[in-house]
Amino acid sequence: MFRRIISILFLISQVSWAQTDDRDFQKELKYQSKAIQDLKNEIKSTRSRLRSKENREKSAARTIVNLEEEISLVERLITELKKEENSARGEIKKLKDEIGENEVKLKELRIRYANRAIQVYKKGTLSEIEKVLSSTSWRQAVYRTKYQKIISQIDRQHKKQIRSLLMNIGKKKLNIEAILRKGISLKTERKKQMADLRMKRRQKKRELEKIRNSKTELAQYITQKEEGVKQLEELIGKIKDDKAKADRAERIRRQREALKTKSFSSLKGQLSWPASGKVISKFGRKWNPVLKTTTNNTGIDIKGKPGTPISAVMGGIVTTITFIRGYGNIIIIDHGGDFFTIYSHVTKIQTNVDSEVQAGDILAYMGDSGSINGAKLHFEIWGKDQKLDPEKWLVKK
Repeated sequence: MFRRIISILFLISQVSWAQTDDRDFQKELKYQSKAIQDLKNEIKSTRSRLRSKENREKSAARTIVNLEEEISLVERLITELKKEENSARGEIKKLKDEIGENEVKLKELRIRYANRAIQVYKKGTLSEIEKVLSSTSWRQAVYRTKYQKIISQIDRQHKKQIRSLLMNIGKKKLNIEAILRKGISLKTERKKQMADLRMKRRQKKRELEKIRNSKTELAQYITQKEEGVKQLEELIGKIKDDKAKADRAERIRRQREALKTKSFSSLKGQLSWPASGKVISKFGRKWNPVLKTTTNNTGIDIKGKPGTPISAVMGGIVTTITFIRGYGNIIIIDHGGDFFTIYSHVTKIQTNVDSEVQAGDILAYMGDSGSINGAKLHFEIWGKDQKLDPEKWLVKK
């Protein structure tokens, strides 16, 4: 009998309800909610700034740059809203699984408690003190006293665990209801932003026609891109000088050791291509037959189908995701040793700032952000303060 009681206590000690696993959807939801609010604030600030310039700058080139900046922010907002919806669905599934596990445990506890009540009824209703006093020996009295304490402990644990499971199940059901309401709100917000995005894209298309049909507007647009080159140079300079540089270098070194990869500088001619497509503009100075001027291409332009995946050419750390005039949405990756790769005109960005990426990881998809010639990828390699010819670093096709 005593062994049976001990085994029951052991079983009860094993009863536990679901705890948060390594993937914490609640933390993801909080992170994405903050990212969404930050983007909303940035959109509000950008629109306010752009409206203040509208009366002073009426050119199609300026209008389209402003539109692209707004489109970039709205696209990123839609992506974050989608991520939060997915996290919400994940959290709901997780909570439902936990409720199911708790309900099974609750059923088991209730059966045990019911069996215990039936046994007490069948054996009579003598009080604990009567059972001890009716013992025929000192040893039996001691045994009965211990037995009564153990049974009382089992009863208390049963009651406590049943109450805890009931409260836990109720709390999780309330959480599911709250997340469902939030999911509906997120979906509504995403639809609203999608409608806004479609409107801005139609407006951008009209402005693009003006640029294509006017040398003056085209010249102004190229000027915008030249200003963007300066902005990118300043940005790279800040990245190289920021306080996180040493920490990034150490993380990149550990990543290379773990993956057993070489340094960027030793991989000339061996890097995989960032996207499939045709190179329509090579590195270096190019003659523009329309404007009859020479322009400098600091990278290569790869023409492909809209939505073509864009991948990291080598492992590293994402330092920047932003919008730059003439470049549109850009992603900058630090590969260590003062080597950086830049991916621009991208859309549907799949990575985050400070994320560690490996060669072949999808960063985004090919789009026309900042481009007047349709979907393409503008790809650059910077090393040791120099803009390098990417085709000399990529594997020969």
